Amino acid sequence: MSVYEEEIWQSLPEDRGEPPPHLQQWLSGLPRARRALDLGCGDGWLTLHIPAEEVVGADPSWTALDRARTRLPDARLVPVPVDGRLVLEDGGFDLVVMTEVLQHVRDVQLLLSEARRVLEPGGRLAVSAPANNRAGALKLFLRGWFIDPMSPVVRFFSMPSLRACLEEMGFDVEAADSRRGSLLVTATR
Repeated sequence: MSVYEEEIWQSLPEDRGEPPPHLQQWLSGLPRARRALDLGCGDGWLTLHIPAEEVVGADPSWTALDRARTRLPDARLVPVPVDGRLVLEDGGFDLVVMTEVLQHVRDVQLLLSEARRVLEPGGRLAVSAPANNRAGALKLFLRGWFIDPMSPVVRFFSMPSLRACLEEMGFDVEAADSRRGSLLVTATR
């Protein structure tokens, strides 16, 4: 496990209140899955809203997984390495969800190729990430914002860059929307 991820989760309050309604609604509106993987599930804050018969939550933080056990008593929770191969079976899921994860990942290609590997043929990937674009970045810059070198965010996505990233990794983008500062994309394998 990563000391960095542990420190982040230990600094967050255990009760973070309710997740953003637009993310809850987006997840709840996904077609029901037989078996879903919430990759980067954290403390299970949004996992509860994934429509699936069975949910597996995966995260690199033991602290996050311990917190998720309280919220998700029926879910299988597994630790996963940072920047490594997932310890999950090929084609074992018909839905992989990554909510607010990609912006924190150092090796996006590896994570997306692993997500594709564990998806069954025709399976669905659901990704959300904070929306970033030139106009928004310019506004922040003009107000004195700078990129915090200690921030856990290591990359920024716009809708075109997220779509291109998914397509380059072999996914077919089905739907792409932007709501309340989030990019919401579903794609198939």
